[in-house]
Amino acid sequence: MDVNNLSVTEMEAFVARFSALTGSDEAFVDSRLPGHKRFKINLVGMGVVEATDKPELRPNIPLPAKGFNLGMIQAEKGNGAALHSHETEEVFMPLIGPWEVYWATEDGDKSITLQPFDSISVPMGVYRGFRHVGEGTGTLLTIIGGPEAGRVEWHPTITDAATETGLARDAAGDLKVSA
Repeated sequence: MDVNNLSVTEMEAFVARFSALTGSDEAFVDSRLPGHKRFKINLVGMGVVEATDKPELRPNIPLPAKGFNLGMIQAEKGNGAALHSHETEEVFMPLIGPWEVYWATEDGDKSITLQPFDSISVPMGVYRGFRHVGEGTGTLLTIIGGPEAGRVEWHPTITDAATETGLARDAAGDLKVSA
């Protein structure tokens, strides 16, 4: 392998400084639902964001995602993502505060609480959600696997409730505001 002689200045183009990260509090169809308010930050790759037209959701590190997408979620206590699934694995690691990861089963929802730096890999096709269960603002690191992140599949109860808030998805799965 040839050595790529990048200068420090050139390498700075591939650094995301925490104090300068951009993101959005309306990246998904469930964003307006009580208990699901959160701030989505894309670090590498777009992940499964539905608001693909928002410049603030462009990856903070402009590298093409090859086989993974890296992001963060910030939320206040009791907030996080509603039940959804992916065609890829999804890894969660709390960075600040404890986070609860829950998933749907035939016997009802089950959950596990993760402390900072604990990790969980949720298999493909499992309806899962997560919420910050600590005080203040929590931060969750997210990794979505696969060469193509695909789209979020929301539990039917979530898309129905989201429509009532004025958020829906078009045929391509992109977020659209209807009210």
